[in-house]
Amino acid sequence: MITRDPDAFLALARALPTDFGPATARAAFLVAPDGFRLAEQSARDNAYMADAAAFDAARASAQHRDLQRAVSAVLPTVCFAGNPDTPDAVFPNNVFGTAAGRYVVGRMRHEVRQREAARADIRGFFRDVLGRQEVDLSTQPHACELTGALVIDRARGLGFCGLSERCDAEGARRMHEAFGLRATLLFELAPGEYHTNVVLAVLAGRAVVVCPKGFADPAVAAAIAALYAPHAVVCDAAEHAAFVANCIALSADTVWMSAAAGRALAPAHRDALAAAGLRVETVELDAIEAAGGSLRCCIGELF
Repeated sequence: MITRDPDAFLALARALPTDFGPATARAAFLVAPDGFRLAEQSARDNAYMADAAAFDAARASAQHRDLQRAVSAVLPTVCFAGNPDTPDAVFPNNVFGTAAGRYVVGRMRHEVRQREAARADIRGFFRDVLGRQEVDLSTQPHACELTGALVIDRARGLGFCGLSERCDAEGARRMHEAFGLRATLLFELAPGEYHTNVVLAVLAGRAVVVCPKGFADPAVAAAIAALYAPHAVVCDAAEHAAFVANCIALSADTVWMSAAAGRALAPAHRDALAAAGLRVETVELDAIEAAGGSLRCCIGELF
């Protein structure tokens, strides 16, 4: 099912068992922020990006190493070298994604990010080292920026896809098929939002973090929250701005977000995550966040 009807989607979703696959990844992959700087093309439709003067390449590199070190304590985490010609490559989950037995290459909107999809080393790692079948969406014309645009409940096989300049309806359909999902809900993001994973996170198949102001229709956000109630965190404006929803569960008992997001997280919302069995872990990433994304954007997942 691919639908824009939240009621039809929820009717199906509530009946699905949590047997689609593991709720959290087996391993993670990162791309180092080598040549970290403002990507002017990406800045055209990413309001979260800072001005060029705010970019600190050395601090970004150090924080990224801290991130890898921290995440490696939870699951195996590999890091590929960056490339000064691809300054956004620090956010690889938009370009490369995985499902059982295969890997997916996304179609990026901006040419500066389309270069990332051509990396032979990352493709070779998935294909030749891990033996994954390739599903290459990068050469077709419809933007589909993978798990930036598409938030996936891996336990149920559900997709939540926000449409914007970074993903159109046909791109969403292609991702739905590539990841083999059972059902995908399509909705418009609010003006000024570029990726769904900045305003929505599904955590270990049993909790959700959602920013209603990131949705063109807040009723869609309410419907998604209802699906995971009582383990639903509905962010206020301050939490939204601090990337609280750009978080990820990397194990059954942890949710990871940036330190800035952790400081913005309301105590009641921290308690709500704890009630869902999720302990909040944080890493300082203010330098990385200058590029318009946060911790979840840095994490590529291996399922």
